[in-house]
Amino acid sequence: MTNFISVQLKKASEVDLAKPLCKFIQQSYSGAEAQAEHCRAAEELSRLRKSALGRPLDKHESALETLLRYYDQLCSIEPKFPFSENQVCVTFTWKDAFDKGSLFGGSAKLALASLGYEKTCVLFNCGALASQIAAEQNLDNDEGLKVAAKHYQFASGAFQHIKDTVLSALNREPTVDISPDTVGTLSLIMLAQAQEVFFLKATRDKMKDGIIAKLANQAADYYGDAYKQCQYKDTLPKEVFPVLAAKHCIMQANAEYHQSILAKQQKKFGEEIGRLQHAADLVKTVASRYDEYINVKDLVDKINRALAAARKDNDFIYHDRVPDLKDLESIGKASLVKSTPVVVPLSQKFTDLFEKMVPLQVQQSVSVYNQRKADLVNRSIAQMREATNLANGVLASLNLPAAIEDVSGDTVPQSILNKSKSVIEQGGIETVDQLIKELPELLQRNKEILDESLRLLDEEEATDNDLRTKFKERWQRTPSNELYKPLRAEGANYHNILNKAVQADGQVKERYQTHRDTIALLCKPEAELNAAIPSANPAKTLQGNEVVNVLRTLLANLDEVKKEREQLENDLKSVNFDMTSKFLTALAQDGAINEEAISVTELDRIYGSYTQKVQESIKKQEELLKNIQNAHQDFSKMKQSNNESNLREEVLKNLAVANDNFVELVANLKEGTKFYNELTEILLKFQNKCSDIIFARKTERDELLKDLQQSIAREPSAPSIPLPTYQTTPAAGSKPAASPVPTPAPRTMVGTKPQPPARPPPPVISAASSSSSALAPSGTAAAPAAAPAPAPGASAPAASTASSQAQGPPYPTYPGYQGYCQMPMPMGYNPYMYGQYNLPYAPSPMYQTSGQPPYPPPQQPGYPFPQQPYYHQQ
Repeated sequence: MTNFISVQLKKASEVDLAKPLCKFIQQSYSGAEAQAEHCRAAEELSRLRKSALGRPLDKHESALETLLRYYDQLCSIEPKFPFSENQVCVTFTWKDAFDKGSLFGGSAKLALASLGYEKTCVLFNCGALASQIAAEQNLDNDEGLKVAAKHYQFASGAFQHIKDTVLSALNREPTVDISPDTVGTLSLIMLAQAQEVFFLKATRDKMKDGIIAKLANQAADYYGDAYKQCQYKDTLPKEVFPVLAAKHCIMQANAEYHQSILAKQQKKFGEEIGRLQHAADLVKTVASRYDEYINVKDLVDKINRALAAARKDNDFIYHDRVPDLKDLESIGKASLVKSTPVVVPLSQKFTDLFEKMVPLQVQQSVSVYNQRKADLVNRSIAQMREATNLANGVLASLNLPAAIEDVSGDTVPQSILNKSKSVIEQGGIETVDQLIKELPELLQRNKEILDESLRLLDEEEATDNDLRTKFKERWQRTPSNELYKPLRAEGANYHNILNKAVQADGQVKERYQTHRDTIALLCKPEAELNAAIPSANPAKTLQGNEVVNVLRTLLANLDEVKKEREQLENDLKSVNFDMTSKFLTALAQDGAINEEAISVTELDRIYGSYTQKVQESIKKQEELLKNIQNAHQDFSKMKQSNNESNLREEVLKNLAVANDNFVELVANLKEGTKFYNELTEILLKFQNKCSDIIFARKTERDELLKDLQQSIAREPSAPSIPLPTYQTTPAAGSKPAASPVPTPAPRTMVGTKPQPPARPPPPVISAASSSSSALAPSGTAAAPAAAPAPAPGASAPAASTASSQAQGPPYPTYPGYQGYCQMPMPMGYNPYMYGQYNLPYAPSPMYQTSGQPPYPPPQQPGYPFPQQPYYHQQ
């Protein structure tokens, strides 16, 4: 009797997971050791998929364990890799488990670049394989019953989980087998079968009949609900519906049977008979309607024996009234099963291959934190550099410290010599020229990479648009213009960055041209530099003056501030704090990461003291500059003023400014070179990302084109061809019978013996002819009976005879084709003229033997053999 339903596994196409995952790892992780470890894990994951999906699986626990481990790995990598069409693009293709395919095409399948789709299909296979393992168990022992109940409940939970999550996981219409309606029905079927297993266990353990009845009644309820859900849907295999209907009746009959035993124990003999009658009717229905699916002979015999004994006892002893079925009390229900919830990890042997890889949400949070940190550090360094440039500009405008060092009036001040030496050591004007020459080359390289990446996107998008225009609604995939929006936004951002870099390069070049001659002067030897600086009368009266001493002290303090600032800048750059652990802890505790709150708090804790020192340095510099300007006013009043000294001071100022500009130009150009080189790496990654998604789209496009071609090939190439009217043979002198649908040529059977054509009815109506009409096959005698016999000379319609023959496809009737029959020529009615054939003699009814019809029966088709004349056999 026990006939359990198991689910077929879905079939997956082969996919190489290692290559795209390794590419993402190499782009996202810097350490070579970490990259190698994660790539080994990706290769192991690809091998695990092949073991779980790339071969037929045995109906055994070990095969299910492999599937469960792969599902657990998918769940573990989901937060760590950005699987999508425009990031880590892996297209997973699965066939419908219940679609048998067609003559011209394969099974219905769906291909999506979605890890959620892969997870859904793998979980479906986990539930399907669990149902197959449960169906294979030996239910005659406790261990088999236990394993079957466990796996049916797990399968029910797996299908229920798919029902709850499939639409959000796919974001599009799924195939029929994983649609919410189908998996919901499968979940209920598995739950019903698990309940039936508990019923069998209770029966085997000889528990109380009242409990067994409630267990059976609950199983019948589950089976009935499952049947109601799928009886009007053509989604499950056709053999499922009769099994569900039969199981519903069988479980209800078992419930009534065991409840009848309880009624007998309570001396309710009429109720016993009523329940047994109901049980007998139920199993009778199963035996008559579903006997090819489930054998209930033993149950029928058991119920009939119990019913006969109960009736006999009641008739002779108890005489209890048998109540109507509607008056019987409800049996009640007892459910001992529930769907096993899907809680990861499902496998007992699961080990995370990517345990050391942080989740993608943590990676993104760390990336945003690093950006916040870089902004804070850059802002602090920019404030300090701006303050330093301001101080240098003020000192240059005051010709300090050269003014207080130039007491002789005819030698190069030591500060200018130091600046000249520094410029020469850094390569001087040649260094700046070389750096400026390299910038356009670096810029052009970056432009070419970016333009090539966008060109690839444009070409693929144009192809997609052409195919969408050609196939219209059949071209069912994400439009390229929508899919590439993030990539195009990223490309536009790189364009803006390059445009700003070009503007910055122009400003640097313009500034260099302005100060090039002065910088070149600084690069000359001391003698040439001294000759280029105008001499002035010595200002010996200023030597040892208090004002000069104050200026020197203030300048020394300002130099100390600058040195502290350089050290502070190095400290800011060297601070490093890994936020991964902080974000991981927050994710584990709250299930989400409030990146902004955590980052702001940590940045304030780590960099708060440094930002305070920056502000103190700037404030201290402001006070020093104010005092230096006041002291310089006093120095200028005391200094003897003449044209030569003013000219000399102007040249010294320009040399000091040239040194500052040289330092700043070299720093800017080196930063520009570094910027372009780093941008090249970023743009190469962007180009690889574009290439990857275009390759994935091309693969998807080719697969979709193949499916479309197969579907187009399955469509009829032309409408059905109407048959020519001349294939309906008219009799002599008559017009063809009007018919809305032309009568096709009769289908012929290869290998059958050729039979003569139907003979016209005889001219004389007699009793013999009346009796012969009664012996004709049904369908051929109806026409002569309904119409009077034709008069001599009248035409005999042949359409009624032709319509009684088996109809088939039209065969060619042109001369030379095998099976060609020439059409009869019109003629007057002659009962002894046999169609278009000339008989050697005229047949007559007087030669007919006893029991022989007056004319031969209708000819049976004998294609491809040609028609033969009929010779009457005496």
